[in-house]
Amino acid sequence: MQRRTLIQRSLAASSLLLAGAFAAMPAAAQGDWPTGKAITYLVPFPPGGNTDTLARVIAQPLSKALGTPVVIENKGGAGGSVGSALAARAPADGYTILGGTISSHAINVSLYSKLDYDPVKSFTPVAMLGSGPLVLVVPATSPYKTLADVLAASKAKASGGGLSSASPGNGTSNHMALALLGYQTGVKFTHVPYKGSGPAVQDVIGGQVDMMFDTALVVGPHIQSGKLRPIAVTSSRRLESLPDVPTIAEAGEKGFDMGSWQAVFAPAGTPKPIVDRLHAEIMKIVATPEVQARLKSFGMLPSSMTPAQLADFQKAEVAKWGQVIKAAGIKAE
Repeated sequence: MQRRTLIQRSLAASSLLLAGAFAAMPAAAQGDWPTGKAITYLVPFPPGGNTDTLARVIAQPLSKALGTPVVIENKGGAGGSVGSALAARAPADGYTILGGTISSHAINVSLYSKLDYDPVKSFTPVAMLGSGPLVLVVPATSPYKTLADVLAASKAKASGGGLSSASPGNGTSNHMALALLGYQTGVKFTHVPYKGSGPAVQDVIGGQVDMMFDTALVVGPHIQSGKLRPIAVTSSRRLESLPDVPTIAEAGEKGFDMGSWQAVFAPAGTPKPIVDRLHAEIMKIVATPEVQARLKSFGMLPSSMTPAQLADFQKAEVAKWGQVIKAAGIKAE
């Protein structure tokens, strides 16, 4: 009888040990991330744009650092909303990350009547890559040489809608820069949307449109060739590539600060140790001289925000652009 009791107790103890071992397995599995399974880097825009190019700059060294493949997958549509919705629904296991932007993670929530994700609640911020200021330009033949000239001329033409300003499309960061300038100064402008920056720039050069906001990558060559005149940049500090061009804040509109930012997000609920590892490795990559030079060649200012700082920044951006879009009455096409 005593022997049977001892055997039963021994079996019960063994069962408890096994149960404890199985319970600990998920934690161990998390600690082993990544296991060699490929990480999908979702880009919510077509190939060839800034978000796609940056993803490819980051993916190869990130794959090497983590010892696992990092595969780019482009899912464009609705200003980044289609791919962002896919990322929001992905498992929060560290094997899906997303290239989020000012459009997909700050502007779209106010621009579209229905969005299949929440830009804040559906994601965990991982890393800010950088912010690309826009440059306000006019044709080289334009009489406007300063921001004060532009504002005065647009006020004088207020009955006709003000000066015309081209953009690569409704709701783009270029359009939002114009809306912010109008919102902050109370000056009216007429927005002229195009299908892409290429045709928009050509019409500004030709004088069919008075001005436009675009990245230094797009307008820089035309500034160097003398076809466009830079008026001001939208960031809080000057661009290294255009050191003589003042910021809009320096030109008289204090507090104006706008950049077309690029960041990395993961689905909400992704374990903190995984987020911290991704952040650390991406920041190491961004800090390398090669990537710093590449970012600056895009006209971008590299960033060193922590995930917590990115979260606070993003919430402020959502609120800011919500106010601007509401005041301007902008809706997605």
